[in-house]
Amino acid sequence: MLFFELIKAIILGIVEGMTEFAPVSSTGHMILVDDMWLKSTEFLGPESAFTFKIVIQLGSIFAAAWIFRHKYFEMLHIGKYAPAQQPGRRSKPRRLNLLHIIIGMIPAGVLGLLFDDLIEKYLFSVPTVLIGLFLGAIYMIIADKFSLNVKNPKSLNEITYFQAFVIGLSQAVAMWPGFSRSGSTISTGVLMKLDHKSASDFTFIMAVPVMLAASGLSIIKHLDYIELAHIPFYILGFLAAFTFGFISIKLFLKLIQNVKLLPFAIYRIVLVVVIAIVYFGIIK
Repeated sequence: MLFFELIKAIILGIVEGMTEFAPVSSTGHMILVDDMWLKSTEFLGPESAFTFKIVIQLGSIFAAAWIFRHKYFEMLHIGKYAPAQQPGRRSKPRRLNLLHIIIGMIPAGVLGLLFDDLIEKYLFSVPTVLIGLFLGAIYMIIADKFSLNVKNPKSLNEITYFQAFVIGLSQAVAMWPGFSRSGSTISTGVLMKLDHKSASDFTFIMAVPVMLAASGLSIIKHLDYIELAHIPFYILGFLAAFTFGFISIKLFLKLIQNVKLLPFAIYRIVLVVVIAIVYFGIIK
């Protein structure tokens, strides 16, 4: 019995890793795979299952942090990755810098502190997630259509502080479960006339510190529910999420400039239909 429960932990880690940073809503997939199929609450208990999901999310976050580590080192002026400076000249930075990230983090950070408990209490239901999945898909389609009329999209190092703030504001909108943090912020970046790859890069770079802070806070709040007997589940789930998160992000960044957002939006709409059919018992 324990063996199959460990397999379930690995499967959930894989699902988390593959969907956390893709614009398809990891929340929607966890509802479909866990709440409707594997049911981690049955072998971990409700509170411990919630903590488990936070731990495997950390696996995905660390994968993104590792992929973009050179960019973080550059922004923090660490070692050989520090940007070269011309002596005797002081000018505005023409590259992505730490202030962009801080500005982008402010909206989600403030709103998260104010409304996190309310969102967790009232919005984490299947119907609200379905609404988020569908509306997020429509937003992505609008962004893709808009991008067709942008002749000279901006690159990552051309992002302004105002664009960083607006993209960060859309990250706050994605606090609605199912909307998708990456789907929302990439779409907003595209609407701010960034190319798809740059919007994706900025989304992931900005998301890591925000998600790390949020997950760390949640872990602290749920420390009492971590049991030694569940540590193997946490470790396996974390490793699976890290591994498949790494693969998923690398693959997504290679594909996004060519395939854009439309295929992901269509997939989300299909996911809405599948979850609705299963949840509401339309087909018995």
